[in-house]
Amino acid sequence: MPSRQPAPADQASAETPGLAGAIPRIRILFGDEARLGPGKIDLLEAIGRTGSISAAGRELGMSYRRAWLLVDAVNALFRTPAVTASAGGAHGGGAKLTAFGHDLVAAYRRIEARMGDVVREELGPFETELRERP
Repeated sequence: MPSRQPAPADQASAETPGLAGAIPRIRILFGDEARLGPGKIDLLEAIGRTGSISAAGRELGMSYRRAWLLVDAVNALFRTPAVTASAGGAHGGGAKLTAFGHDLVAAYRRIEARMGDVVREELGPFETELRERP
């Protein structure tokens, strides 16, 4: 299985030294079992780009089954679906990120950005202690 393609935030972090490149990856827990985190959000973004659960899974290096289970988990978490899918066939199938799904992804990315500010504020005094990356 191919490794997960880095999200744009991961790529920016890899290219930016110090805390300026620090990007938090947040997992939000809703009770004991329900979670919303970077993997599911990356998948929703990939579905938005590709229009396909299968293609999105391939892009992120995961099986169709795994991608479908993650989409199902996100859709089960909320009353409004984040993704709608249509079966394949003569006219092809596909998946679509709903308006709710777009809003959910945007809200999650805003949370990450705000947490990035907190990380830089709280860890700023330790920045001089960071080791150089090769």
